[in-house]
Amino acid sequence: MADNKKMVEAITSMDEDFAQWYTDVVKKAELCDYASVKGCMVIKPAGYAIWENIQKEMDRRFKETGVQNVYMPIFIPESLLEKEKDHVEGFAPEVAWVTHGGLEELQERMCVRPTSETLFCDFYAKDIHSYRDLPRVYNQWCSVVRWEKTTRPFLRSREFLWQEGHTAHASAEEAEARTIQMLNLYADFCEEVLAIPVIKGQKTDKEKFAGAEATYTIESLMHDGKALQSGTSHNFGDGFAKAFDIQFTDKDNTLKYVHQTSWGVSTRIIGAIIMVHGDDNGLVLPPRIAPVQIMVVPVQQQKEGVLDKAYELKERLTKAGFAVKVDDTDKSPGWKFADCEMRGVPLRVEIGPKDIEKNQVVLVRRDNHEKSFVSLDELETRAGEMLDTIHDAMLEKARKHRDAHTYTAAGWDEFVDTVNNKPGFVKAMWCGCLECEEKIKEVAGATSRCIPFEQEKLSDQCVCCGKPAKKMVYWGKAY
Repeated sequence: MADNKKMVEAITSMDEDFAQWYTDVVKKAELCDYASVKGCMVIKPAGYAIWENIQKEMDRRFKETGVQNVYMPIFIPESLLEKEKDHVEGFAPEVAWVTHGGLEELQERMCVRPTSETLFCDFYAKDIHSYRDLPRVYNQWCSVVRWEKTTRPFLRSREFLWQEGHTAHASAEEAEARTIQMLNLYADFCEEVLAIPVIKGQKTDKEKFAGAEATYTIESLMHDGKALQSGTSHNFGDGFAKAFDIQFTDKDNTLKYVHQTSWGVSTRIIGAIIMVHGDDNGLVLPPRIAPVQIMVVPVQQQKEGVLDKAYELKERLTKAGFAVKVDDTDKSPGWKFADCEMRGVPLRVEIGPKDIEKNQVVLVRRDNHEKSFVSLDELETRAGEMLDTIHDAMLEKARKHRDAHTYTAAGWDEFVDTVNNKPGFVKAMWCGCLECEEKIKEVAGATSRCIPFEQEKLSDQCVCCGKPAKKMVYWGKAY
């Protein structure tokens, strides 16, 4: 029992210090570790396996909408980056530059890609000639580099993994439709696979992507009441096309500029999984991306037949399509249970001599610790049902938490008080002026998270200046 207690004590309580709890969970569950390269992380097998499952399911959904994968170079010549003025200004503070090749100084310095719009645009300018070449719906899975000053595992690091989609279309309508389509795909993925509820909406001009006409976002709420931008989709209009001269001959034989989009999700979504679902015992992984969905724990494994039965159950469950492991280490059952919980395995199967006699197993849910006795004859069916139930329960719990921590504010004093004393989303009306948005950030420390598609009229006045309001906005402190 002392070992079990020690394992739990190694994780700081969420209520005591949420930031330290997060770090403890990431390290204790062996998701990643700090690298000798400052600001970068080593993603360990347990963490990378989660990313692989995210990638696999998301890529499948992408391809169902006609997306094709490509790969662009990691280096961008400075002259290429500077072709779109707003874009380069937006990324300039975060760019890492390469100035030498071997011992020779480069004639033109190159940046290590912070994002690949300029490379795709340069390629599209050479590759697109006719309306028959459209649409181009490409995506790449890669890493990018942004020279962040403050880093935190998964949430913000100088190099991170992501996917970035880049599309070109013949009309503004097609581009807008694709932009919204990908945002909806992200939202569905978060809810259907990660059990994370999201708010969909548009970013303000201040918060939109550098060089975009419009940026759409999905925002999720972490356990500590901070928001996390979990995916974005951008409509570039024809701004990049004009900067890079991406033209095509249309059906009427006239030259026209393409309309473009870009959209992306990164490994910071793993941070969201940890902070939305985790508890004081460690990770709570959504079943549909858990590298190990079911852990079989033999109890009194030294007794004849127990270990063999555990492996038999593993074989049965694996054949049924589940990701299964057997904990056959020489640790005590209590230690194994605690370790299984800390690593977030959704479902634990306990089997011992008495269970074998009764032709049963004990199923234990990670999300609520509920135990069930299940006949061995029904194991595969019940396990599948239980994993689906766990997913639904995790989504509902996260949704209730978000809704319970979403507030409304009509006046300035109420708004500032709510932001400072009630962590979560604050819904409030806004006049649309940059000055008010900046004052809210300066005084209250909150940023506009999104202008939700589902609008509510909370009052007629801007929460900041009292002038006529144009939009209801979700505000909050964020990662």
